[in-house]
Amino acid sequence: MTSKGLNIWDVYTTNASVVLDGSTGQTACNSYYFYEKDVDALKSLGVSHYRFSISWARVLPNGIGQVNQPGVDYYKRLIAALKAANIEPMVTLYHWDLPQSLEDMGGWLNSSIADWFEEYARLCYTEFGNDVKIWITINEPWVVAYQGYGSGINAPGRYGPGTFTYQAGHNLILAHARAYRLYESEFKPTQQGKAGITLNINWYDPKDDQVSSQEAAERAMQFLGGWFANPIFGNGEYPAVMRQKVDEKSAAQGYNPSRLPVFTAEQKLLVQGSSDFFGLNYYTGSLTINKIQDISIVDYSADQDIETSYDPSWYGSGSSWLKITPFGMRNTLKWIRDRFNDPDIIITENGFSDNAGNLDDLMRVYYYKHNINNVLKAIKDGVKVIGYAAWSLMDNFEWGSGYTQKFGIFNVDFATADLNRTAKASGRYYAQLIRDNGFTADQPCNNYPIGY
Repeated sequence: MTSKGLNIWDVYTTNASVVLDGSTGQTACNSYYFYEKDVDALKSLGVSHYRFSISWARVLPNGIGQVNQPGVDYYKRLIAALKAANIEPMVTLYHWDLPQSLEDMGGWLNSSIADWFEEYARLCYTEFGNDVKIWITINEPWVVAYQGYGSGINAPGRYGPGTFTYQAGHNLILAHARAYRLYESEFKPTQQGKAGITLNINWYDPKDDQVSSQEAAERAMQFLGGWFANPIFGNGEYPAVMRQKVDEKSAAQGYNPSRLPVFTAEQKLLVQGSSDFFGLNYYTGSLTINKIQDISIVDYSADQDIETSYDPSWYGSGSSWLKITPFGMRNTLKWIRDRFNDPDIIITENGFSDNAGNLDDLMRVYYYKHNINNVLKAIKDGVKVIGYAAWSLMDNFEWGSGYTQKFGIFNVDFATADLNRTAKASGRYYAQLIRDNGFTADQPCNNYPIGY
């Protein structure tokens, strides 16, 4: 009998030095065995949807070929439990855990991965599609492309910040489009669901009133969000400012052709319009100014010619990169509306980290109150937000940070074999917000810090 195959995080974390606390995700929340506890937690919240991901190597141990039926059966049990609780599954096909066997063949640097991903998507649509009406092909392709194949701080740890990262990004877009077109042509007519992609976009504010800072902030947004959004939701090409910057720097550095690939006419037709909704993961914001970088630096970050910082008055979190900037939520939603043809938007992640996992997580309550209120403001501005999911249901293995950072609205007792889930103050607040279907006179959202 087959079993789950190794994925790149299984292999990557065998080197304890790559994870802050030396831990691995081998057990984590153990939802494979405790999924009923997860469903109970969801029922207590009163949510209408639950977003989870399928592990590619759990259903296809080698990435292609032989199917692991016990893995397929597990996801069927989870989906059935959700449906029985009147909770609709919102399923992500890829959340960073590539089968190691495919990485051994080049992973996201191999253009054949579009074929492999389409095969995997076909299996999932076939096995689960009658009960799944919202599909997300890829979660945060930026993280895969830059942190996995650029800076190398995530699995598989490949280093090519100005070369591999663009190659991987290109293949991620094409693989997404293949999976979307497959659903559109062969499954959507009968299953009547939607398929899309989720992009991580943080807000970049100009640090001052200088025109150069305003241009730098927009450039940063395009390099982060536009990199993947413009081909899919825009004109089928990379953002013009990204094309210009990378092409000019590539030529000056002796690269011919440019380090940023070009879509063929056929690929452009495949990619453009390949999403039924815009999935957004929003967490934080930063301040931006123009800064010309050393031309000898071959790096996506240097290609942007910017410098970022944080306002010292912004509240922090358990993650150095995550400041509480709810105004950025509203601005990012409007930015997406104005540049990418006013799409339907599902906020697929939004959350706050701390280091303790305490049950009295009042800063997380604060974070959700003000971010969700800014979603409401964006809706009042005319942005078509059709869904929202908090990140995350429970504390878990946070990649390179291990268990040192907690995002959950439920605490997980990792010290016990039962891994019991206990609602935090933020979980109770979120449940009340759902019961009230919004903010009430007893739960107003009018105590903003200055500038929010």
